[in-house]
Amino acid sequence: MMLQEIMTAVLVIVGLAGFFGLILGYASVRFKVEGDPITDQIDALLPQTQCGQCGYAGCRPYAEAIAKGEIGINHCPPGGEATILALADLLDIEPEPLDEELAEGSDIATVAVIIEKDCIGCTLCIQACPVDAIVGSAKHMHTVIASECTGCELCLPPCPVDCIIMEPIKPTPSTWQWPEPTHPIKALQQIPLPIETKEVKTS
Repeated sequence: MMLQEIMTAVLVIVGLAGFFGLILGYASVRFKVEGDPITDQIDALLPQTQCGQCGYAGCRPYAEAIAKGEIGINHCPPGGEATILALADLLDIEPEPLDEELAEGSDIATVAVIIEKDCIGCTLCIQACPVDAIVGSAKHMHTVIASECTGCELCLPPCPVDCIIMEPIKPTPSTWQWPEPTHPIKALQQIPLPIETKEVKTS
């Protein structure tokens, strides 16, 4: 008798689960919200650092703003020139140089470094990091995973003891590149040309 009651209860639960599953499945198809394909394509070209340097909460909101024409394609320092060119090609518009305010210091890639002896383990920097590049626990020393850090500097303001600094990324054999040579035309323009003077003969 007990076994029959258990089986009946199980069948009722399975039946209800199947019924509600069908309802949810129908609702997901019937009330599906179509995404903007242009926004999706723009978002796919962004670096997904979620750093907020563009003035938006993340890459997706920035992509939506670009799609609506509310902001230009030149407000993403982590993406740099490559992202600007890709967005310009996608949207069939002229590429623009990186916004002047954002371009200041963007030529030098940096990474966050925690001064471990000064860290109090408050976890505020962990909460602020958009890419989970900081590890640690409450009241214990934190550290930065350099390979994951995007240099967005969002961890600096929350730190109550100012134990986070930004340091230039040191080149490695795999990342080092020859410095760009001086443009030949510009170099020639900087060379002073001799001024020829003609002697005037007097009779």
